[in-house]
Amino acid sequence: MTGAPGSKDWNPGTYHRFQGLRLRPAIDLLRSVGPLPDGNVIDVGCGSGAAGPALAQLGRHLTGVDTSPAMLDEARANGSYDALEHADVAAWTPDAPPALIFSNAALHWVPDHGALMPRLAGLLARGGTLAVQMPHQNNAPSHRLWRSICEEMFPGRVDFDNGPSVLLPAQYHHMLAPLGQMTLWEIEYYQVLPASSDGHPVRRFIESTYARPILNALEEPEQTRLIRAYEDVIGKAYPSLPDGSVMFPFRRMFFTLTV
Repeated sequence: MTGAPGSKDWNPGTYHRFQGLRLRPAIDLLRSVGPLPDGNVIDVGCGSGAAGPALAQLGRHLTGVDTSPAMLDEARANGSYDALEHADVAAWTPDAPPALIFSNAALHWVPDHGALMPRLAGLLARGGTLAVQMPHQNNAPSHRLWRSICEEMFPGRVDFDNGPSVLLPAQYHHMLAPLGQMTLWEIEYYQVLPASSDGHPVRRFIESTYARPILNALEEPEQTRLIRAYEDVIGKAYPSLPDGSVMFPFRRMFFTLTV
């Protein structure tokens, strides 16, 4: 995964709580990739390496790139990668032009997509593909409530301008379509989150990703207050089913660009 400089490292344990739901978009993205030229495969923002076993089936040299030492340790343990690099993707450069640069739920943490995406496309081998999936959920109650409640309770404490964000789909199309053959789409996954004994399931799902830098900016007592306030309202947006589970729609944006 990627994150802002100076932020606390990712917690693989909390991130893996919903590993199956987080992996499905990666598999859907990989299925959209067509024939590849000669070259390596790069998993940008590889995190704990959840997509590694599927990417390894391509039969290419597989490199994972990430900024989180804890997540890279997890990726190393799963044995799918031929190499792992601790690097910021905004400045990372491969040793040779890759056939595929693959990124699942990572690049929304990297700023300046107007520079980042064309740069990644420019690193590819001729005929290579850039395949990207990013959450497109920031305007949904699950995410919007973290921001609105935090701004009300702790004004000015969190720099939301440097948080995870994506552009509009049309902006990616205008930016990248001139560079090659581009396909762009969105999927809304209707996820059923299991009941949780220690909080609303949506809060448990979001706190290890979107809410992580928000909580990290606060002192522990403040975190407790914010979580309590979020818990007080999130059930109205995502009511529990009789067994305590919650239906949680989650929108994700995908695109592939073959140059």
